[in-house]
Amino acid sequence: MSLSRPPLSGYSRRMPELLLPAVLGGVILLYFAIPFVAFLSRTGISNVVAGLSTPEAQVAIRNSLLTAPISTAIATVFGVPLAYVLARTSFVGKRLVEALVVLPLIIPPVVGGAMLLTAVGRFTPIGAAAAAVGISLTDSLLGVILAQTFVAAPFVIITARAGFGAIDERLEQASRSLGYGPLSTFWNVSIPMARGAIVAGIVLTFARAIGEFGATMMVAYNPRTMPTRIWVDFIAGGIDAIVPLGLALLAITLVVLAAVQRLGRVPTVVDE
Repeated sequence: MSLSRPPLSGYSRRMPELLLPAVLGGVILLYFAIPFVAFLSRTGISNVVAGLSTPEAQVAIRNSLLTAPISTAIATVFGVPLAYVLARTSFVGKRLVEALVVLPLIIPPVVGGAMLLTAVGRFTPIGAAAAAVGISLTDSLLGVILAQTFVAAPFVIITARAGFGAIDERLEQASRSLGYGPLSTFWNVSIPMARGAIVAGIVLTFARAIGEFGATMMVAYNPRTMPTRIWVDFIAGGIDAIVPLGLALLAITLVVLAAVQRLGRVPTVVDE
């Protein structure tokens, strides 16, 4: 009596064709993991609690936790309506607007900071006018917020736009047919239906803002935020000196990552 081979499952049939992609993907995952493991292995060398208890570290943490939420709020209030406009309308110059939204993501942050200085620096018309009324747009917490907003706002715009684009427009039309105006429909129909994408964008914006270094260093090297304090500590004492603040920033990033994963897949830029 001959024995017939049991049928292969779909997973087993795909194993040979997935082997090479899995190996290649494993290499890049290993490359991602090694720096984390190496950095975390140094936590025993540094007194983390003592490092986070210094006045300099406390000020940096306070400044970051103060400015990043404000930057995120500004990006959300102005960025979400722009995302809706980009998702729902076509107009002359739309491609230019889209390019302006993406531009802060693709230019080096240091260059973005230099661009901000040419716009709001103390010797520019805007910077001089602000200084005349006692407002400093650079080397201040306001300067930090300007830098963070510039580099982080595109995240909420892009993700919110993808969320709005996924909404069936007929639902908005039905709201309008029931007598609700554009603003009421936007607030009561569009926003709730795109809530997941909007919240994901807000979380990513916050993560980008709190970790911003390049543009902040150019616009407001003082007062220190966590990233700029890490740079100062690294110059003074090397890797071991930055472990406490680095761990604090990493912990915030992991919380953000958990929040994004809980919200589900984060949308990317959606072409029309």
